[in-house]
Amino acid sequence: MSAARLFGAGGGFIGARMNTRFVGFLIPALLLALPAAAESKKTAAPVHPAAAAVGPKSIGKFEDWTAATHQEAGQTVCYAFTRTQSSAPALPGRGAVVLTVTERSSGRDAVAIEAGFPYATNATVTVQVDQTGLEFYTAGRNAFARDGKAAVTAFGKGSRAIARSPAPKEVTDTFSLKGFGAAYAAIVKACPAK
Repeated sequence: MSAARLFGAGGGFIGARMNTRFVGFLIPALLLALPAAAESKKTAAPVHPAAAAVGPKSIGKFEDWTAATHQEAGQTVCYAFTRTQSSAPALPGRGAVVLTVTERSSGRDAVAIEAGFPYATNATVTVQVDQTGLEFYTAGRNAFARDGKAAVTAFGKGSRAIARSPAPKEVTDTFSLKGFGAAYAAIVKACPAK
């Protein structure tokens, strides 16, 4: 069958009317189908149930702290975190600055700071919590408390933690400790010591 005959070209008045009706139907149908086609592309790849369960799960928000869990090598890991309230001086292109306390069945009270930039190798970050001074050792973009239990105890009593990064990027980051006690209690409850 020729295209002229299929679409009514040269078919006289009846063919032209049918062609107009067809085009009048086709355009709205295509316009309605486009969002559905785009949506089906977004949802075309089904999520495996085990993969969905691996992501973080919120325990709750506790003032300036958030508590959550995730799965790591088949084990539940619980953590509480807060983002920096202020940083001085501001560094262009700096990533997120986060203070985290993590509880695992294999390790308790792991305290870390994600700096948003690589720390100097084998350096020390000093963290002041009210009258308590804490030392953190550096590894890449992170600094880890030498004594996690002492850090957690200080966080529970303090109102803010001030971290001072060593040279060459000397930065002072201030973290709020409001809500830390409740967030910490939530992660200890979700991941009790064994």
